[in-house]
Amino acid sequence: MIGVGVIGYGYWGPNLVRNFSDIPAVDLRWVCDLQTERLARLRLRYPAVKITEDMADVLADPKVDAVAIATPVFTHFDLAMRALCAGKSVFVEKPITTTSEQAQRLIDEADRRGLVIAVDHTFIHTGAVRKLREVIRKDLGEIYYYDSVRVNLGLFQHDVSVMWDLAVHDLSIMDYALDARPRAVSATGMSHVTGEPENIAYLNLHFDSRLMAHVHVNWLAPVKVRRTLVGGSNKMIVYDDLEPSEKIKVYDRGITLDPMAPRAGERRNQMQIGYRAGDMFAPQLDITEALGSELSEFITCVEHGTKPSADGTAGLRVVRILEAASRSMANGGAVVELPRERVLA
Repeated sequence: MIGVGVIGYGYWGPNLVRNFSDIPAVDLRWVCDLQTERLARLRLRYPAVKITEDMADVLADPKVDAVAIATPVFTHFDLAMRALCAGKSVFVEKPITTTSEQAQRLIDEADRRGLVIAVDHTFIHTGAVRKLREVIRKDLGEIYYYDSVRVNLGLFQHDVSVMWDLAVHDLSIMDYALDARPRAVSATGMSHVTGEPENIAYLNLHFDSRLMAHVHVNWLAPVKVRRTLVGGSNKMIVYDDLEPSEKIKVYDRGITLDPMAPRAGERRNQMQIGYRAGDMFAPQLDITEALGSELSEFITCVEHGTKPSADGTAGLRVVRILEAASRSMANGGAVVELPRERVLA
């Protein structure tokens, strides 16, 4: 049995507690939150779980092997570092930290102690995103574009912008699904509430190949949209997370070029572009709850010392993009180069 403590029982904490309690290999020992009334409600449903307002109680328990952190973003680094230093593996909500320097320090500490860090990039554990990755890598051919929209009349956050709140989902999906890493970022955004972070943002990601990627996030849209379009030389994909059944649709559509390319001196319009309009296919998807799968994977990794799908390095890559996008936004949309990943000897 892997002993687990959950830190934070606000918005996401109850989902963690529910899923951990359903995993046979987990001994859910503690839930920690600063608000006593939340813990009182928890005790009615999970009477065997110990409750506390002090994280030190959780870390002092030798039977706790791992902690899950579901607290505001600005607290992630301090709480995760405390847990690692106490010898506990860590599962932390997205984004992993507020800076790439903090994320790297957590990764280094976990590596030094032989512990596991997993980041809550929940969407990569859905059947839809796993199928998206499979189709992109097997069937699309050369990837031309990745275009994602995540908008709604949303819950304004006071500590993070819409980019750090919503775009992190799309960036984590892109990081998982594409067999390529961006080399640079440009971004624009705007706040329509004085003194508050941006509520609308547009991110462009630049790659070494001909791939273009774009992410639009917005807290001021009249409708809720969660849609991604991916186009390749062979096929195209529509991923609509709000579709109740056919979340992934694969289209055998695209363009074809006349094999008789124009020779030197001929006019460019002599090259004929044709259009391929084939069938649409909606593959069957695994409907297992993503968070349950994600937490089961985390527990297996803690037990065997293996690497989760969204480890600390995956979290670091997303934070680096968000940092670069923030710098770009502050400089009128200037292109900001991303640092190359550190290669371990």
